[in-house]
Amino acid sequence: MKRIAFIFPGQGSQEAGMGKALYEEYPEVKDLLDRADAELGISLTGLMFEGPQEELTKTENAQPALLVNSASILEVLKKEDIRPVMTAGHSLGEYSALVASGALEPLTAARLVQKRGQLMEHAFPTGLGAMAAVLGLDKEQISTVLDDMDEKEVVDIANINCPGQIVISGRKEGVEKASELLKEAGAKRVLPLNVSGPFHSSLMRPASEEFAVALNEADLKDAEVPVYANVTAEPVQDQDKIKELLVEQLYSPVRFQEILEKFVEEDLDAIVEVGEGKVLSGLVRKVKRRMKTFNIQDPESLQTFIEWYKEES
Repeated sequence: MKRIAFIFPGQGSQEAGMGKALYEEYPEVKDLLDRADAELGISLTGLMFEGPQEELTKTENAQPALLVNSASILEVLKKEDIRPVMTAGHSLGEYSALVASGALEPLTAARLVQKRGQLMEHAFPTGLGAMAAVLGLDKEQISTVLDDMDEKEVVDIANINCPGQIVISGRKEGVEKASELLKEAGAKRVLPLNVSGPFHSSLMRPASEEFAVALNEADLKDAEVPVYANVTAEPVQDQDKIKELLVEQLYSPVRFQEILEKFVEEDLDAIVEVGEGKVLSGLVRKVKRRMKTFNIQDPESLQTFIEWYKEES
């Protein structure tokens, strides 16, 4: 039996047209997406398949869309008796990882992330927050620059993705000022991200308090396989610890590079990105170039992976 890890994309991966070919090909995908439409009270499938992209990109739509897309692929993999030995997800993708690990049912997770998206959208006025990717500096160099800034400007490290790629988040004017200072400090480039809020910064704390209530009401079980948490980059399976970390995750850095460094040290045959896009597979290769990766986002890539998995080792 091959040993595989599943990783799941987060917000920013959404594309109009996502999931459509899978929906038409696999009854399990159609069933889950139709139930998600009914459960969430919106035509999520309409947004996923047709867009418009601007509407799909809204946090409260993008989050459930990406989650049910990944979860529907998991339904097909489960039917093929393909299961991971460990999982992780990037930010929002952590909820898909929890579905894969058996800690959350897909529709429970979809409701949770819809609520999470709404709270994040409303935690800080739209247009006043920003995020930017900093290329070519390490965490210590970036922290030194941010520590010298005025506290009122509120700029935090949000994502540590891979060597030389770190995301900052905070007040728009603070992020703009930090971008200039980071370029002066030697950053190769600082790229503004197309997001609607200052995610994974201390400005998300107000959302976390209300989200804790929603999490406590949700049916969440112990995970059957380890989920590597964004906040700690450590494996977790206990349901109470998972809830605690999901609340902290809203305003804490995503330590994805550390998670991938731990994955590539494990005795894995492949790391599989389940869901829209190929961003995370690219990050894996930056951490370990020779690591075997797959990304599954359409019937062709799904079939390619299933055939590889079922080949005799």
